[in-house]
Amino acid sequence: MNSTYPKKYTIKSVDKKTLKEWYTTLVVGRKLDEKAPNYLKQAIGWSYHAPYAGHDGIQFAVGQHFDKEKDHLFPYYRDMMTAFSAGLTTEEIILNGISKATDVAGGGRHMSNHFAKPEWNIHNVSSCTGNHDLHAVGVARAMKYYGHKGVAITSHGESSLSEGYVYEAINGATREKLPVIFVIQDNGYGISVPKKMQTANRKAANNFTGFKNLRVIHCNGKDVFDSMNAMAEAKKHVLEEGEPVMLQANCVRIESHSNSDRHELYRNEHERNYVREYDPLDKIRRMLLRYKRFTEKELKDIEENAKQIIKDAHKKALKAPDPDPKSIFDFVMPEPYKPEKYTDGIPEESDGEKIKLVEAINKTLKEEFRHNEDTFLWGQDVANKDKGGAFNVTKGMQQEFGEKRVFSAPIAEDYIVGTANGMSRFNDKLRVVIEGAEFADYFWPAMEQYVDSSHDYWRSNGQFVPNMTIRLASGGYIGGGLYHSQNIEGALATMPGVRIVYPTFADDAAGLLRTAIRSKGMTMFMEPKALYNAPQAAAHVPDDFEVPFGKARVRREGKDLTIVTYGNTLIHSLQAAEKLAEDGYEAEVIDLRSIVPLDKETIFESIKKTSKAMVVHEDKVFAGFGGEITSLIMEEVFEYLDGPVKRVGSTYTPVGFNPILEAAILPNTDKVVAAAKELLKY
Repeated sequence: MNSTYPKKYTIKSVDKKTLKEWYTTLVVGRKLDEKAPNYLKQAIGWSYHAPYAGHDGIQFAVGQHFDKEKDHLFPYYRDMMTAFSAGLTTEEIILNGISKATDVAGGGRHMSNHFAKPEWNIHNVSSCTGNHDLHAVGVARAMKYYGHKGVAITSHGESSLSEGYVYEAINGATREKLPVIFVIQDNGYGISVPKKMQTANRKAANNFTGFKNLRVIHCNGKDVFDSMNAMAEAKKHVLEEGEPVMLQANCVRIESHSNSDRHELYRNEHERNYVREYDPLDKIRRMLLRYKRFTEKELKDIEENAKQIIKDAHKKALKAPDPDPKSIFDFVMPEPYKPEKYTDGIPEESDGEKIKLVEAINKTLKEEFRHNEDTFLWGQDVANKDKGGAFNVTKGMQQEFGEKRVFSAPIAEDYIVGTANGMSRFNDKLRVVIEGAEFADYFWPAMEQYVDSSHDYWRSNGQFVPNMTIRLASGGYIGGGLYHSQNIEGALATMPGVRIVYPTFADDAAGLLRTAIRSKGMTMFMEPKALYNAPQAAAHVPDDFEVPFGKARVRREGKDLTIVTYGNTLIHSLQAAEKLAEDGYEAEVIDLRSIVPLDKETIFESIKKTSKAMVVHEDKVFAGFGGEITSLIMEEVFEYLDGPVKRVGSTYTPVGFNPILEAAILPNTDKVVAAAKELLKY
């Protein structure tokens, strides 16, 4: 499948004015690349720099073929020339390198050498090499759906092809026939690890030649003209054939991997000298002289002018403001949708028909899909004929809204989340609901994308936030055992930038889901699967019911003890309160509903009244989220307590499969009652 392509750009065919512009860009870029380490030596910044020298041809070509009005570009940390060729100014490159507040990529919040300009669709990508392939595939899916004539271009080194999520992205793009160009810059090394330790194939792209709908093109990434022709052919093929291209560019890495690497420790002198002989900038300079397109004086004039361009940009960049330390809390999470009718998320008393938890979620999903036609849903097994996920939560969705808005995804959790992130980049109206995994315990492969997405808003300085709701069937009490009965909300809550909600009753599930889908930003929607069809969780759900984030609900009032809980254990806590009442104790039961943000005020007001507090959750007591609640109580309302804060949860073990083991591990009503009585007698 190696392809040939028509020669359009040659040293003879390109006019002199264009050649001058090209050479100026190449020289200024290289001088920036060489100057970057000096900023660190002078303690000005640029503490991370990955030199691109040796990649000049392909990076220049990618930038030249990027159309900011139509395309989306995902450069990696070595793509300085790519960004410069795509239109970033010399000053913008330096501002990023020295992490100034006016850095267009992220205002100094992200690592230096991560060049971006989100307003031009040059995306701010993370340091997790190659993971932005998933975002490129996601935005390409949106391009295809909306009939947008553009391409998503994603770029990284050949060693990134060893990453599982890169395979997921390529597999998905070929299966869906999406307009993506995967640019592979092959310099032979993954930091110090040679290519032979990454793949058996000499050319890593050839690992993918068996993929249907994928065209593989090879070019000389050190040669500007060969790279320009290859990139032109790649873009032409994607736009005309509607299928992805993998473009592998053979490059050399002239310097160390980065300024924290010493390549003399693993490359001998012969190799280091050898790669310098293939310097792309020296090659094009020789060609311009050999073919008499420029004189020596003309080239020296361009080179002297390049020095002045950098000098002027340097002076301006040094005068730019540094980030304000007070700004660190800006853009952690966007402002959510504000409910208007139900500002506290409490419905009026009603004798209306009660519906089950699973029905409430399904009904709300359908209502929101009708409300906003730019809403999409996918996940494993969510749209298979009459089946809607492992628990039929999405039943009937595809039949009503079609297979382009509701569809099943491969068994690839990172792909599910990563392409949701990417698809939401296409426009701000778009909302994505995903079933991140069939069971919450299976979400761990997607944690790479969860982490990356959690700081998109912060690291881009508020320029992009993924608008997605991730649904996860969580918890035990179903006899599921390992990978089917664990809780993960405590781990998820350690990552700032994501809202986490955990409703128990049908009305709260409907209200929180509506708010999550309508809000900007990312929400983890945890569903206690043991209660999907449980009568105890059924409730009347008013029309258009809404629940705001960060508003707890007092499910039972009391004066002797505050029980703070959520999820499955809310049912146990309410049952425990009934039993305690038989002995003359009145326990107040607070349903958190929202873990992040957390309604501290409702908790504290209750404790001021009862003077005793107990935290009950299904997760393990040790390192569970209850520890955070307990700490907050101790720090902020300690003087109101008449006893220690008690915690009830699972044992510090996995949840076993045998019902006898599960019962011994998970909390239940009797365990809550016993702990409460112990605390009440303190």
